[in-house]
Amino acid sequence: MKAIVLTCDRYQAITEHMILQYERLWPDHPFVFQIPYQHVRGAGTEKTNYSKAPEDIKGTVLHLLADLDDEEWIYWCVDDKYPIRLVTGKIMDLITRAVSSPEMSGLLFCRCRVTLNSPKLALYPKEIVNPSGDILFERKAWYQIWLHQLLKVKVLRYLFAHLPDHIPSAKEMDELKNGIVKPPDLRLFVTKENFAVFGESTTRGLITQNCYESIRASQIELPDWFRHPNGQHVTMGKL
Repeated sequence: MKAIVLTCDRYQAITEHMILQYERLWPDHPFVFQIPYQHVRGAGTEKTNYSKAPEDIKGTVLHLLADLDDEEWIYWCVDDKYPIRLVTGKIMDLITRAVSSPEMSGLLFCRCRVTLNSPKLALYPKEIVNPSGDILFERKAWYQIWLHQLLKVKVLRYLFAHLPDHIPSAKEMDELKNGIVKPPDLRLFVTKENFAVFGESTTRGLITQNCYESIRASQIELPDWFRHPNGQHVTMGKL
């Protein structure tokens, strides 16, 4: 399964760390990471594929999706998140069930923040039970679309095609998405129970304390602009 990574040259070390975390926590994961670059190409492996992409955020994502069918399932992973804990057996079962479902267009297995704390705002109330007995809720609008999750290509293509050509920053992109009406046939779900913990890699361009410490424990070399953490520990989800 292709894993679509939103990143750029400046965040190459952050992306490398994110992929390394998947390899550590889930050695037999099914993903081949599709990594965009502008000028500096990384070394490809069996689990990574680098693709020269435009400078802008919208152009980058649409470029990575250009040759993919709308109905193809992909794993969406933005570089400013990385896994800390994964219930891999359950997640693999959830993925297997989702890709065979004619009703689903997306599945998130990390229930946190708005989907956990404000369910009336973010979720429809009806509980849906999959064949394994897991309870799912359908998400309203684009809530938590930036978290790592399973999606059909058409979900990302629709969202980014309707964003403006000029997106000043990733932070502003989060606000811009709220002005886009999600079509009802793009049905996005989240598990009632949480099966993953993610860390925030950066906040407003600065590396978080938790990501800095995690990278320092690896063999990844940080560039000068990521050698001064902001002192914040930011994680999502509890097991």
